[in-house]
Amino acid sequence: MAHVTFTGEHLLRDLAPQVLGAVARRFGDFAASEDAVQEALTAAAMQWPEQGVPENPRAWLIHVAARRMTDHLRAEFARRRRETTLVMETPDAVPAPDSVEDSAEQDDTLILLYMSCHPALTRPTAIALTLRAVGGLTTEQIANAFLVPEATMAQRISRAKQNIKSSGVPFQVPTEEERAQRLRAVLHVLYLVFSEGYTSSSGPDLQRTDLSTEAIRLTRAVHGLLPDDGEVAGLLALMLLTDARRPARTGADGELVPLTEQDRSLWDQRAIAEGVALVTAALSTGSIGEYQVQAAIAAVHDEATRAEDTDWPQILELYGLLKRMSDNPMVTLNHAIAVAMVHGAPAGLELLRALDADERLAGHHRLDAVRAHLLERAGDHHDAIANYRAAADRERASRNGTTS
Repeated sequence: MAHVTFTGEHLLRDLAPQVLGAVARRFGDFAASEDAVQEALTAAAMQWPEQGVPENPRAWLIHVAARRMTDHLRAEFARRRRETTLVMETPDAVPAPDSVEDSAEQDDTLILLYMSCHPALTRPTAIALTLRAVGGLTTEQIANAFLVPEATMAQRISRAKQNIKSSGVPFQVPTEEERAQRLRAVLHVLYLVFSEGYTSSSGPDLQRTDLSTEAIRLTRAVHGLLPDDGEVAGLLALMLLTDARRPARTGADGELVPLTEQDRSLWDQRAIAEGVALVTAALSTGSIGEYQVQAAIAAVHDEATRAEDTDWPQILELYGLLKRMSDNPMVTLNHAIAVAMVHGAPAGLELLRALDADERLAGHHRLDAVRAHLLERAGDHHDAIANYRAAADRERASRNGTTS
């Protein structure tokens, strides 16, 4: 064992999807592999503070999880032999833990990402399951991303695991053709993982850099495999252009600083340059997708030296294009802001009225916050304050896991 001080949950959280990828890839049973990995993580949390972190913590976790899986499968084979007289597979056919450990130097997170977008699942369900397995998001955070109640999302994830098991389709490394079919779901997962990291929807932290950084790393890996795919390039560009603002997003006390008030000299110019180059090249291919348009909007913001220099007419035009591509209420919300910046606050407020009837945004703090901002711009300070307070109450309730 290496003489390293155990640093807590972050190391285990970072390693969990890599370990799950290695074990699930070898054994082909997602639900059982997830249970085995959880047992390994629990063992590490108990042993490492006392004994020190192993020299190769990932290999240690894979070894323990593989042992748990081997024990589970042998017990399952024994149960089946007791229940039937049919000739069953013997325990000798169980994969040896060492065969799993041989892959301990690989990073199986990207493989797990593709595996989790299983053909037995609908796209939304596959995305939810993958956010849990790869992103390490809680059920509450995934529910927030999908704008549904937590209990509903918990049922979806549980049903997804059961559907994989009962489908008869192996949980295995997909072929090149299968990877192409699952690419859009994979990109959506990466987008949501990044979004949760950039602006955390629950818990005490306003942002989780570990999630956004990992999303960028994985998207780079996908881009490396598919350098000519415009939407992959668009998503990577969007992440870089958004993450470039991170150094200026929080104040001295950790509070979030609005985009219009950020010190733009703190923005990461290298990330901006890379993002602009990526989206410019992607848009020149002629086939335009949602991520490319979002990246173009982010680029317009990032290229403005001052907030007042922002080309809002261009942003409005881009949001109009995005609205025709997507039924996402958040797109409509941002479009209303752009309308207000170009045609005045009353025009933006009028568009918000249509969102009041959208169940996906019912009770969401963002709707109250945007309305408050536009009311303030319109000079209605009394109603603006009321909406700001409502937004704060809803956002606080969301982080505390309660309803407002």
